[in-house]
Amino acid sequence: MQILRWVLKAMLIYSIFDHQSSALPLCFEADRVALLGFKAKILKDSTDILSSWQGKDCCGGDWEGVECNPASGGRVTALQIQRPERETSLYMKGSLSSSLGNLHFLELLMISGMKYIRGPIPDSFGNLSRLTQLVLEDNDLEGSIPLSLGHLSKLQTLSLSGNNLEGSIPPTLGNLKYLQLLSFARNQLSGKIPPTFKSLLSLQSFDLSFNRFSGLIPYFVGQFHNLTYIDLSHNQLAGQLPLSMFNLRNLQDLSLSNNQLTGAIPEQTAGLKSVSSFSLSANKFTGHVPVSISKLPKLWSLNLSRNGLSGPLPVGGFPSLLSIDLSYNNLNVGTIPHWISSKPLSDVNLAGCKLRGTLPRFNLPDSITSIDLSDNLFIGGISGFLTNMSSLQKLNLANNKLNFDLSEMKLPEGITFLDLHTNHLTGTLSKILNNRTSSFLEVLDLSVNQISGVIPKFTQGLSLRVLNVGSNNITGEIPSSISNLVELERFDISRNHVRGTIPTNLGLVAKLKWLDISNNRLAGKIPSSMLGIKNLKHANFRANGLCGEIPQGRPYNIFPSSAYAHNLCLCGKPLPSCRVN
Repeated sequence: MQILRWVLKAMLIYSIFDHQSSALPLCFEADRVALLGFKAKILKDSTDILSSWQGKDCCGGDWEGVECNPASGGRVTALQIQRPERETSLYMKGSLSSSLGNLHFLELLMISGMKYIRGPIPDSFGNLSRLTQLVLEDNDLEGSIPLSLGHLSKLQTLSLSGNNLEGSIPPTLGNLKYLQLLSFARNQLSGKIPPTFKSLLSLQSFDLSFNRFSGLIPYFVGQFHNLTYIDLSHNQLAGQLPLSMFNLRNLQDLSLSNNQLTGAIPEQTAGLKSVSSFSLSANKFTGHVPVSISKLPKLWSLNLSRNGLSGPLPVGGFPSLLSIDLSYNNLNVGTIPHWISSKPLSDVNLAGCKLRGTLPRFNLPDSITSIDLSDNLFIGGISGFLTNMSSLQKLNLANNKLNFDLSEMKLPEGITFLDLHTNHLTGTLSKILNNRTSSFLEVLDLSVNQISGVIPKFTQGLSLRVLNVGSNNITGEIPSSISNLVELERFDISRNHVRGTIPTNLGLVAKLKWLDISNNRLAGKIPSSMLGIKNLKHANFRANGLCGEIPQGRPYNIFPSSAYAHNLCLCGKPLPSCRVN
């Protein structure tokens, strides 16, 4: 979406050209040859786009993704090959042909989302002197960024995100003085941000996230006065924040999370008058949360989690706040501040903040969609906490000291994620897994509690992807209706008192990736139907009373022997062979 905004103007212009003339000139022969050179390098095309490239006229509208300007005498001005957003299985396999560098009238080049287009970006792309938009996103391109791209003096959009590019950014890209959007996100690029980038004064969007960049954030970023979007997250940037950055009055989104930045968050953040989303999570910041942040008029999302920040917190402010995350700092606030509990927030994340006492009450609970109060010191019950939380979708109260029966919990309709592991909960699973709640729950973790009773039967139409009830006091058997959990990816009932045999229907849970039924009282064989689970990455059957041959097929015969240890008489790879009577 971010890139499409920038190319939209160009696409509209080319569409207007199409409507201005019903009889476009025949495709310029050299351009047709260049396009066919690209087609020849694509070994497989499940999108079927290139199957339309037939005949001599590439400008007649039949060649999908190709557009021409009639005023240029049938020269190709746009090549736009993009996988449909919802058709994630479609792809092209091959490489980029250097022949595309011969499309000398090309203004827009977009080859995006093809997944398996590999190899380098051809140096010849530096010959496309009229190019204003170059988008090569979400392919599998390799090698380094060509120095020749610095010759594209008219370029306004350059996005190479979502590839496997390596090496440093060529300093020649500092020549692109008209560049408005630059995105190299989700590659393996390294080195420092080039000092030549100080010339990119037209930049409005700057994204280098999910790479391996190091060094300091350069001071000249503060001179990019047109910037509305900066994402330098998930790199190895270090040092303190340059104060010049806080002169960017047009900046709306700032993400510097998951780096190695240090020092205090400066009071100069007050200069970010337009910022709406501000994330400095997973760094090494220390000191207090500055009062200046609380006065930012348009700030609606604040994430300062996983740093070394200490109290006290600002006592109020945050006029537009909707989402806050202060988790895992050195805060010792005791109770949730009134300015948090009294606002119409949608997301409240205060995990690991040394909060104490009973669960808080929120003045406007119907606005909350997500709460994470895990890894704190809350005690007592849950009665009344969920009252009027009609919009709640995610609740994490794990690793506290809560003590209540599951029957006290009245889950809002529509909740999809519930994590209550490592508390002192009692009651039976049927209080949570029943016809009213199971249809919308996707993740349920009740492990390390004192829950008893049996695993209830599962009806059809359930959405559970994760079911973890390990380390409780559950008895009974694994119901054969487990096969109704067609979306289940993780199933953990370890360290309970479950008896009986492993149902053959468990082999019908085809999406299962993680299985742990260890430390129970199961008997009989591991059914051969389990071979129907093709994507299983982890399995643990140890410490039961199982006997017989382990299913002799992948992955069961290559799991470590420890996954089968301490059973009655299991045999076959990876254990010793079974004896033949």
